[in-house]
Amino acid sequence: MPNRRPKIEIVQTAASPEEAAAVAAAIEQFMRATAPPPAPVEPPMNPWVRTALLEGVDREPAHIVWI
Repeated sequence: MPNRRPKIEIVQTAASPEEAAAVAAAIEQFMRATAPPPAPVEPPMNPWVRTALLEGVDREPAHIVWI
């Protein structure tokens, strides 16, 4: 899964390196605090159901007319 968080860099500034690092840290903290909650984890599919779906099995057999 790719990292979707932007990398924060302060390119040109009149601030000292410590001040620039503090600003970057404050922005990262704000982004973490306001991030949406993670999506709920879906329960794994029953292996028997998954196999039946992959094999194309129906619950009841189709009506086959023999000619």
